[in-house]
Amino acid sequence: MYVGGAQIKQGGTASNRPLRIQKWKRRGLFFANISLSKDMKKGREKMKVTLKDGSCKEYSEAKSVIEIAADISEGLARVAAAAEVNGEVVDLRTVIDTDCELNILTANDEEGLRTVRHTASHVLAEAVKRVFPEAKLAIGPSIDTGFYYDFEHEPFSREDLDKLEAEMKKIIKEGAKLEKFTLPREEAIKFMEEKNEPYKVELIQDLPEDAEISFYKQGEFTDLCAGPHLMSTKGIKAFKLISSSMAYWRGDSNRAQLQRIYGTAFNKKEDLAAYLEHLEDIKRRDHNKLGREMELFTTVDVIGQGLPLLMPKGAKMVQTMQRWIEDLEDNEWGYVRTKTPLMAKSDLYKISGHWGHYQSGMFVLGDEEVDKEVFALRPMTCPFQYYVYKATQHSYRDLPLRYGETSTLFRNEDSGEMHGLTRVRQFTISEGHLIVRPDQMVEEFKSCLALAKHCLTTLGVEEDVTYHLSKWDPDNKEKYIGEPEVWEETQQHMRDIMNELQIPFVEDVGEAAFYGPKIDINAKNVYGKEDTMITIQWDALLAEQFDMYYIDQNGEKKRPYIIHRTSMGCYERTLAWLIEKYAGKFPTWLCPEQVRVLPISEKYADYAAKVEAELKKNGVLATIDNRSEKIGYKIRETRLAKVPYMLVVGQKEEEEGLVSVRSRFAGDEGQKTLAEFIDQICKEIRTKEIRKEEVTEEQQK
Repeated sequence: MYVGGAQIKQGGTASNRPLRIQKWKRRGLFFANISLSKDMKKGREKMKVTLKDGSCKEYSEAKSVIEIAADISEGLARVAAAAEVNGEVVDLRTVIDTDCELNILTANDEEGLRTVRHTASHVLAEAVKRVFPEAKLAIGPSIDTGFYYDFEHEPFSREDLDKLEAEMKKIIKEGAKLEKFTLPREEAIKFMEEKNEPYKVELIQDLPEDAEISFYKQGEFTDLCAGPHLMSTKGIKAFKLISSSMAYWRGDSNRAQLQRIYGTAFNKKEDLAAYLEHLEDIKRRDHNKLGREMELFTTVDVIGQGLPLLMPKGAKMVQTMQRWIEDLEDNEWGYVRTKTPLMAKSDLYKISGHWGHYQSGMFVLGDEEVDKEVFALRPMTCPFQYYVYKATQHSYRDLPLRYGETSTLFRNEDSGEMHGLTRVRQFTISEGHLIVRPDQMVEEFKSCLALAKHCLTTLGVEEDVTYHLSKWDPDNKEKYIGEPEVWEETQQHMRDIMNELQIPFVEDVGEAAFYGPKIDINAKNVYGKEDTMITIQWDALLAEQFDMYYIDQNGEKKRPYIIHRTSMGCYERTLAWLIEKYAGKFPTWLCPEQVRVLPISEKYADYAAKVEAELKKNGVLATIDNRSEKIGYKIRETRLAKVPYMLVVGQKEEEEGLVSVRSRFAGDEGQKTLAEFIDQICKEIRTKEIRKEEVTEEQQK
């Protein structure tokens, strides 16, 4: 719950909470006003405060949280950041006058650290008003990684952020106390109008007329806020302003463009230093940056947003994954290939229900009011494969039928959602649809999960995913087709399967497709944003829409069930995931360049060419560096290019049919015969081994 950036969590019941939280919602804004409950106003001879360790403090009069902290220990009072009263996070200034459970929070506690960061956002706002008095204040909450504050102002440069950091240090050193006060709504509006803060005025105007509006004052600076906050700015021990970017007021692209400054704060300088190093690692791994540096992909404005170009190295990696998946599905998991059109008439999508439920996410070619036929680029392959099934009559003995297709799909994503390879408008997936008898559904669903887990394990990312049961929302039935009983029964089947397989999962209401629930296998990118990598969906409804049937053992027509699934998901998104997972140092079998041959001088170019030819004959992706450069320079360049193996060749190697092997994994591996090395690397590629690096980059140098 937020007010001007403050976050308040609610908990407890009316009978056991010493605080009453009043909340209102107006166009996305929450306001909290903390007041004494009736029980507190009654008063008692002795008030019992039970502490976290089970001990009790008794008081004959009301006490603020900070006073109780000081009574426990002056040291505790100095480091206190906030508190939990009956499990609810409150400000240190909160007055308690009834029995309760109390836990004093410091910056070592999650909610205590949030309070530190929230106070840091106010210090940032004060610094901005000092350095740039014309700036207007918007909101500034704490977030999981720190805090931010939005301002109406010109874009902030890194030099501006450095100036603001210096000013924040001054404010912290001044050690102004933070003082809370409240005003009636009309007085609060007038107060902010006099300060010429239009965004704060708008926030207050959205609140009920009888609301008491809370503010925090530190020195000459005052901000609209519900808290909680530290007692003094001196409680901020270590902070850093990270970056600045554009943000829309209230997240609405039709509203004002603001400038958002991101920062973070920690209790210790060592923790801050570790976090900043983590941010540097994120920058090194960010696929949008690293993938371009490694020449795996690029984007061009005149081609369009969300339409990446895979360069030769990136295309080779996707080709390697695609051939692996197709051979795996067809040869080991019983799939048959289909190849279907990239577009279809609107009639097809009307039968499937996509035209009514998903049209805004499709690229439509034509106008139904003008054109005789309207087409749309396909956002999925399922209805196409249904007609492959319908082209032939099937008996119960033919099922299950497992159709697989490497499908290029198109989805009209919002421009603000585009990001590198993870969110694009054209993409390719390892799509499949299983047509099964109802009695086969559970085992086939388990098999799809097993295939997905096999793919994740082979890629080395199985430990990085979470499983989600994406369910329908029974309070929003118009979004879905089918009867509630079908949805509930289907979801229970999926729940039972996950429990039987002992796969931990969470349930997400409202995340199902309009025609069925699904298991989403998700992973986070380096910035912590979660994306769906693999989906397996239970569909008991669309066979009816498309009049699909099979002939059972009694000669009667029966409706099959359908499983929609991907074995590895979207190739572009998976490539982005792998870039970040391995920081570009891919397993050898996935690398677009697996070996680089380095002749010591031009005299050994012919032998280097023979080595390269023999490698290629055995299916190894090899190149030669024939530049007139020193061998040390070539080795450094190869290492920076993250090539798994380099083979140095000179006089001795040529005379004895050897290669000097250096690898990303073990550094200098010594001399080997060419045949021995080829056997070694071919086995590594064939088994898709993921070798661990045994030496650091410094040692490799």
